[in-house]
Amino acid sequence: MIFEILALAGCGLFVSELLRSRRLSSETQERLRALVETSPAAIVILDQGGAIELANRAAVDLMVPTEMTLMGQPIATFLPELQNVLRSDSEAQLRAAMQCQVHRGNGETFVAEVWFSTYQENGAPKLAAIIADVTEEQPDGVLSDPARLEGTERPSLKGRQVAVLRLVLEGLPNSEIASRLEMTPSAVKNTLQQLFSKAGVKNRSQLVRVALERYRDLL
Repeated sequence: MIFEILALAGCGLFVSELLRSRRLSSETQERLRALVETSPAAIVILDQGGAIELANRAAVDLMVPTEMTLMGQPIATFLPELQNVLRSDSEAQLRAAMQCQVHRGNGETFVAEVWFSTYQENGAPKLAAIIADVTEEQPDGVLSDPARLEGTERPSLKGRQVAVLRLVLEGLPNSEIASRLEMTPSAVKNTLQQLFSKAGVKNRSQLVRVALERYRDLL
């Protein structure tokens, strides 16, 4: 447990480093790469096409327990939800967390909590993500079944619901969402509950995943 807490603290510092600027200086890029390579948490960095540009030892051990390499591989092979993030035409910086299934190189799958942030490097969009296996922590059925949702009509969202959802994907807490949208905190909470119900999820991280799958065009 102590190791997990330290790993998550490192994730917070890592994401904070990304959020200092939409554009990273050369010095920051080097610090970022050093942090990725030495972190005990599984970290990957994607280029604008969705290919894995950098992956540390922890990510390789977690996602490809074979002789397969991660470098240069499309993230869609392992974690298609992150490919959905990179498809966005919006310039808004996304920094959120989601629960989803990850496909290992040997065909196995596991439930993961994924923290991610988009940023700019030399004018090109990039994405950095921390991936943690939380399979044993999740009760059965914690994730909505994409196969069950596929082909079904998605529930429509009202303007305020879309506005709240966009800020959730920017990683803002309820208090800041309320301030940005001139809503009361209780109104934000109620709107989130409406979104949970429409998306068929129980928490924010699951909502992020479903939003990227089914409401990408609204974000």
